[in-house]
Amino acid sequence: MGSSSPTDARVTEIRHSSGAMSAPAIRRATAADAQGILDCLRLAFAPYRDRYTPAGYADTVLGPATIQQRLAAMTVLVAASDTGEIVGTIGCQAVGAGEGHIRGMAVHPAWQGTGAAQLLLDAALAELRSRRCSRVTLDTTEPLRRATRFYERNGFRASGNVGDFFGMPLFEYARELG
Repeated sequence: MGSSSPTDARVTEIRHSSGAMSAPAIRRATAADAQGILDCLRLAFAPYRDRYTPAGYADTVLGPATIQQRLAAMTVLVAASDTGEIVGTIGCQAVGAGEGHIRGMAVHPAWQGTGAAQLLLDAALAELRSRRCSRVTLDTTEPLRRATRFYERNGFRASGNVGDFFGMPLFEYARELG
């Protein structure tokens, strides 16, 4: 048998609105997953569309060309249901000596609150550790309060760096990797 990568998921049982079900499998995305990732991003961010600038929203949910660019530039992971549906995604990459960055985390609305986000984040952090990253950053916007609380529960803290994201404040969060 082959060796396991840091992004291989163990199948566990999680609670979903329809009852107990298998946890999604976390794996590296392929070009064949592009449409599923786009659908997941669109559905996850649709409730926030009116709180984003048009350019900020387009950059968040991506399009056919930008998803291919992200797949080429970053490690993109997906959470796939037992039927193969993409129910979550996250991207990560090493950006400098010992530093990693997370971008594009989304979970399908029907899967929010099931533990899928935790599996994705844990897999991304494992991937960054395997690349010898000792610190990781991510950026978030004001409308994403639930996501910000999730990041804080996972050890991320506001760094104080605030950038401009297509006319919106973009807040950097960081944590050390142990």
